[in-house]
Amino acid sequence: MKVGIVSDTHGKTSRLKRALDVLLARGAEIIVHCGDVGSEDCIVALAETHLPCYAVAGNMDKHVDRLAATAKEVGVNFELSKIIITLDNGQRLAITHGNDGGVIRELLADDSIGYICVGHTHKAADERIGQKRLINPGALRHAHPTTVAILDTQTDTVEHIRIK
Repeated sequence: MKVGIVSDTHGKTSRLKRALDVLLARGAEIIVHCGDVGSEDCIVALAETHLPCYAVAGNMDKHVDRLAATAKEVGVNFELSKIIITLDNGQRLAITHGNDGGVIRELLADDSIGYICVGHTHKAADERIGQKRLINPGALRHAHPTTVAILDTQTDTVEHIRIK
């Protein structure tokens, strides 16, 4: 399965749409947003992919009630702290913003989770911690370069992609 991963859009809808177009062209089958969404328009842009979309709030998302309401209205799965999903091959993937060390420790301790997607630092990363893979796609705002990532669970590869 190919998982498109974005984070830290901070309301930059046009850049998010460009990123989503790139991820769709690369074969993304689901989209995850690791927080600091920034606007309801970004939630709508996720929904417009017509793929299953999952998003969590970040530390800069101050109007989470509006984000949650919009997400519910357009069919995006949205949670405040974390989401854990089961992928088509039975592997489990967790999404969190990454600013809460307690949540990260909890996810790292859960042996049923193979992938943890985070944002917050605005720095692209892909590291293995024991049997888990911790992936940060980078950020679509306040980052140079701006990046997203695509995880291919069949080949167990992560590609970071620069978005202009």
